[in-house]
Amino acid sequence: MVFKRKAYKKLLEWKQKRNGSTAILIEGARRVGKSTLVETFASNEYESHILIDFNKASKEVKLLFEDLMNLDFLFMQLQAHYNVILKNRKSVIIFDEVQQCPQARQAIKYLVADGRYDYIETGSLISIKKNTKNITIPSEEERITLYPMDYEEFRWALGDESTMPLLGSFYERHLPLGSAHRAKMRDLRLYMLVGGMPQAVKAYLETNNLSIVDEVKRGIIKLYQDDFQKLDSSGRLETLFMEIPSQLSQNTNRYRPYSAIGEVNSDKMIEFLRSLEDSKTVLISYHSNDPNVGMSLTKDISKYKLFCADTGLFVTLAFWDKDFTENIIYQKLLSDKLSANLGYIYENLVAQMLSASGNKLFYYTWPKDSTHNYEIDFLVSRGSKLHPIEVKSSGYRRHASLDAFCLKYSGLVDKRYLIYTKDFSKDGETILLPVYMTPLI
Repeated sequence: MVFKRKAYKKLLEWKQKRNGSTAILIEGARRVGKSTLVETFASNEYESHILIDFNKASKEVKLLFEDLMNLDFLFMQLQAHYNVILKNRKSVIIFDEVQQCPQARQAIKYLVADGRYDYIETGSLISIKKNTKNITIPSEEERITLYPMDYEEFRWALGDESTMPLLGSFYERHLPLGSAHRAKMRDLRLYMLVGGMPQAVKAYLETNNLSIVDEVKRGIIKLYQDDFQKLDSSGRLETLFMEIPSQLSQNTNRYRPYSAIGEVNSDKMIEFLRSLEDSKTVLISYHSNDPNVGMSLTKDISKYKLFCADTGLFVTLAFWDKDFTENIIYQKLLSDKLSANLGYIYENLVAQMLSASGNKLFYYTWPKDSTHNYEIDFLVSRGSKLHPIEVKSSGYRRHASLDAFCLKYSGLVDKRYLIYTKDFSKDGETILLPVYMTPLI
């Protein structure tokens, strides 16, 4: 089952604009669909292709990249090994899981200069960095990150290509959906439960059984656990990931690593954060010490929130204490009848949606009084202006933090949003936005 992905268009633009002058690396977490994407692209856009899966490639194939003095010999050997005829400027060679053969990645410089074929690489950045200490990284390499399927891609997988364009029309006109709102919220909650990992989406489409979907997601999480264990045998890196739902549910204004893994020096903590970020399994929202359009320059690297890159995996993590997330829990979540406060799940969903739209994540807190703080859940920049965002898990319409922020930074604020579960509305200058319209901000 092959799903339509937006990254396909980026690959097409690369092929047309670069015409072989660079290679392209598709990086991302495991199981986000990198291999399927590039093989589909190669089959559709080239007359022939060779896919070298370096997890499976023989020692003989890997050794070919140790000696690049005779590229004619290299190409003849690859064609013989894979029984494929390569055609000048009409073929592509794919280095799948390139982190398993660092010499092949280093060879990109010379292969691109040769100019006969195009080159696409895939890999997990966390493993790529680990395995590239002793090689020269090719400057002829572009990169794009493949994330889990976003909400629109999920709707495409379900055969629905009209929802997001229609929501865009309502958003542009500032119109509520009226009687259609309830159905759109149910559609969104289904995405929250299944998530955007292609394997989980496939399981849902084939079985319509959310318990089976949950088993698939648990399998993916266990793969991530194994990867984290390889990087940190103490288990602390894995624990930081597994504790994300617990930390968000506590409604604190930062992730508190010491409550999860105990005391750890600041250098080690920075290393852990970099490993998590490189794994692409998490999204990091940093506190902005000086809200402005240059928030990256004033972010506080010691104050941050962690989110799961896929909200479907987040939901499974939230119920990790059970052997499987029972269908009754899923059905209650789907019908919005679970008694637990779901604010932290919606916050994770909004983080995922904002990131999928190309936004870096920042938040901001400041004292309200001696015991309470104001908090803006997300800050996004548009040109020279800021768009502050509050997230509610219900139809709750109060927005004291937004009001205080807009008063404090009146010269910087353009639009302001309260993202909640009710229909589109306005309250003075504040746009009350249903969660499913978040990608349109």
